[in-house]
Amino acid sequence: MNVHSRGKPKIRAPRRTLVTNDDDFQTTWSQLEASFGQIHSKNASSISYETLYRLGYRLVLKRKGEELYNGVANFERKWLTNNVQAEVKSLLAPSLLAPVGSGAGALSTVERRELGERFLRGLKQAYQDHQVCMNMLGDVLMYLDRVYCGENHVPSIYTRAMQLFRECVLDVPAEEQNPHSVRILDVVNSIILEQVQMERDGEIIEKNILKSCVYMLEGLFVDAQESEEKKLYNVTFEPLFLRMSRDFYHDEAERLIREFDAGGYCRQTKKRLGEELDRCCSTLSESTTQKIQAVVEEELITNKLNELINMDSGANYMIINDKAEDLGLLYDLNAQVDNRKGKLSNAIHCQIIAMGDALNATILDIAASGPQAANGLTDAAIQWVDRVLTLKDKFDRFHEVSFRSDHIFQTTLAESFHHFINAPAFGRAAEFISLFIDENMKRGIKDKTDAEVDEVLEKAVVLIRYLKDQDSFEMYYKKHLSKRLLMHKSVSLDAEKLMISRMKMELGNNFTYKLESMFKDMSTSEGLTSDYKDYVSGLESTGPRRVDMIVSILTGVTWPLESASSMEELSNKPQQKVIYPDAVNRAREDFEKFYGQRHAGRILFWQPNMGTADMTVRFPGKNGSGYRQHELSVPTYGMIILMLFADLPSGESLSFAEIQAGTNIPPKELSRNLQALSVAPKTRILRKEPMSREVNETDRFFFNEGFTSQFKKVKVGLIAMRNRAETVAEQEETKKAQDKQRALVIEAAMVRIMKGRKTLSYSQLLSATIDQLSSRFKPEISMMKARIDALIDREYLARVDDASPPAVRYVA
Repeated sequence: MNVHSRGKPKIRAPRRTLVTNDDDFQTTWSQLEASFGQIHSKNASSISYETLYRLGYRLVLKRKGEELYNGVANFERKWLTNNVQAEVKSLLAPSLLAPVGSGAGALSTVERRELGERFLRGLKQAYQDHQVCMNMLGDVLMYLDRVYCGENHVPSIYTRAMQLFRECVLDVPAEEQNPHSVRILDVVNSIILEQVQMERDGEIIEKNILKSCVYMLEGLFVDAQESEEKKLYNVTFEPLFLRMSRDFYHDEAERLIREFDAGGYCRQTKKRLGEELDRCCSTLSESTTQKIQAVVEEELITNKLNELINMDSGANYMIINDKAEDLGLLYDLNAQVDNRKGKLSNAIHCQIIAMGDALNATILDIAASGPQAANGLTDAAIQWVDRVLTLKDKFDRFHEVSFRSDHIFQTTLAESFHHFINAPAFGRAAEFISLFIDENMKRGIKDKTDAEVDEVLEKAVVLIRYLKDQDSFEMYYKKHLSKRLLMHKSVSLDAEKLMISRMKMELGNNFTYKLESMFKDMSTSEGLTSDYKDYVSGLESTGPRRVDMIVSILTGVTWPLESASSMEELSNKPQQKVIYPDAVNRAREDFEKFYGQRHAGRILFWQPNMGTADMTVRFPGKNGSGYRQHELSVPTYGMIILMLFADLPSGESLSFAEIQAGTNIPPKELSRNLQALSVAPKTRILRKEPMSREVNETDRFFFNEGFTSQFKKVKVGLIAMRNRAETVAEQEETKKAQDKQRALVIEAAMVRIMKGRKTLSYSQLLSATIDQLSSRFKPEISMMKARIDALIDREYLARVDDASPPAVRYVA
């Protein structure tokens, strides 16, 4: 059977009945050796591979396997040494043996690339030819591999031949006359590394040639032990490649930092990473992928990340200038070297706090300006919330676009906003958020669609979620809500109820219980007012017509009544008697009688400071002819004051003291109402002498007969009637009231805990109290200790004698 030398013969096993002459080994080997020479010379068209197989088979049967094995090995050694080695060395130009950059031969990069490719191409061809030939010999000597090699545990003919290629071609000195020169293998590694560097520098190289040589290095081993870690590629080339790459990327990092901004650096780094991963697939070995990736990440990312984040064009610049794409690249780099993204996360945290502290500082500067800045502070407070929400929207976009909706950064954003919103030096967030909601409920949501209203409410709830002291927010919200409800300032009661529903979902039933009770009181009051009108209509048939009156019945423990802090105080001190006009007083007494019939035993405490009145006032006409009249909407105190002037002769006046004596209105409230009636430019129903912005006790007041207005209906609003931000002094008063309320809450929590646990150490009781109240506020240690002492004094608790550590027990 004749087969072309490059073909792979299909050989049949000889029949066991074959009878041959007992030729000696040398004669048979001579035939085999000659045929092997023809195969290696690519001149095997006349060879019968079946005959060669039989010859090898017979030698093995004659127990000549060792001689045959050694003969083949010696033949391959000679062939490789005399033919292949010489051919490979002939491709080595002297310049390839000189170090890169030494200037040997003054070759250009292109010339060195072409010489290197020529050498690698020749080596690749020699190796592939050797493989083809050894595949053929392996088929011919199949019986030798199966019997002799298997029984004696020696490498197969093919494996041994590959070892010989390494020994005779790659492991020999590159310069014949210099046995101490570098090996051909070293030259191969050097050329591949140089070609890789050329590609990194932008040159185009023949990747398939390098890939073939890498296959060769992966197919050969440093010794007879064929294992993954013994591959020439892993032992000789890869360490050099990684070391060279580390040096290159160390310098590359310095260059990129100098030449690019942070965004450009990120792009170049991403590009380099992609190039190296592609190179491992197309040029080198995929087994190197993770190793070179680690090198690039360490040199370009890990070692430069701090500098990259903090440089002038780094994270802060990207945030301030909305560079979402660049920030996303920075995030991607950080994520590649740290699953926690700690460095970037910390930078974002610090930047949010810095931006938040700047917002806080603006407010604190206004607050420090004094009481005269109250209205400006209120506007600034609402702007503060708007800016915090704008900041929140900004970072929400970053979270989605730049941080890939990473839950770690979601936590970072939440913690950062929580930090500056609840900064101890600020302490105004709860009040300002309530003012923001108040402003929107009175004006902000007017003419908005349901979807837009829902968006406003959702943003408000998000900010409430960040508050540390929920009880403080509840206190301000109740105060502002009460004014909206009583003064009928809300644009939409449905929106009010929806807001409370959202807060209930976020903060729980306990938080909204009193708020819901306020709405219930208003609803109940509407029914009572309707029933009272029916009641009065029966009385008017037998008496004079009564003043129309709408009454809101407010539960004392639910509503934040400013004139009395608690029902206990109202019950224990005499109520200041405001002197009402006769008609109003008669209506008030009628309602008390009506209410007493409905709810026996209940006591009503009137709050004129929280009411309004509509009244018709007549002014003399021009030139004494007829009269003009306006319908005035005034606070209840304002109505009482104006009624004093109803029967006062023209030109007569009343002093501040006379008005106070005739009404018994508290001086502070009296000043505010007189200011609204005599100083405010559009509502000067009274005339004040001397005319000034402030109301003094020495001032006198006249009915202003010359009052004019282009409107039939005139609304008189109190100065500072608007819900406004508190001054520093008012804030201190609020803090005292809040501490008083917290003391009661802490005591109630401690009693509940001790009732269930009976005996606890001080530290255990403090810890349990903090756990129970943390959703509402974080109680101070000093306050909790004071409450323990108060409970002991009132015999709710008792100290445990000789306990270590100190403990208390519940007194049943």
